[in-house]
Amino acid sequence: MDDETWTSDEFVSSHEGRVGVLLADGKVPKPVYFDGSSGTGRDVRHWSVYDGGTPLSQRPRAAVLHAECACGWTGPHHVIDETVAGDRPFREAGADAADRCVDDWDRHIAHVGDTTVPLPVELEILLENVTAAIEALTQESPIAAIKAARRLEVIAQRTAHWPSHKAREQEPETVAAALGLNVKQTRTLLARFGGWSPYS
Repeated sequence: MDDETWTSDEFVSSHEGRVGVLLADGKVPKPVYFDGSSGTGRDVRHWSVYDGGTPLSQRPRAAVLHAECACGWTGPHHVIDETVAGDRPFREAGADAADRCVDDWDRHIAHVGDTTVPLPVELEILLENVTAAIEALTQESPIAAIKAARRLEVIAQRTAHWPSHKAREQEPETVAAALGLNVKQTRTLLARFGGWSPYS
């Protein structure tokens, strides 16, 4: 099973989340290696593979799950308790803890949004109304909805050109924090809107 990660549309991989695993001694386990049918294996970090396995598998058993974010934030610990509703299987008990991790990360993303530069209320309302109008138009004419979305794309590119150049003059960390992105993605965003190479 591949590792499960979560991203938001606005903050993308700058705040990519996942379920982190801790063992009973508080250590973070290494990825579990699985042999492939073609002779090439792969490392897996999904929380469910840390079930203790069989004596031959040598897979460690997870004791605690917690949300992790690419920004370095970690959520509260959720103990995998298999005795709450009887002797439940590891994956069933772990799924409850994993679900709580998703909720923790959702709250983290909401907090990140609260710390970014605010938009004027009237602009927020306008953007919400435009979004709703395009979604409604999709039912009537998908092609017209695409045209409207394309018009927004052109407007975004045109109106963000000079702001990107001005933002480039500020400290990258300051701009990144205001947008809720990491510095690398902020530079890429400014370069795309500003029309220069992100490597310049």
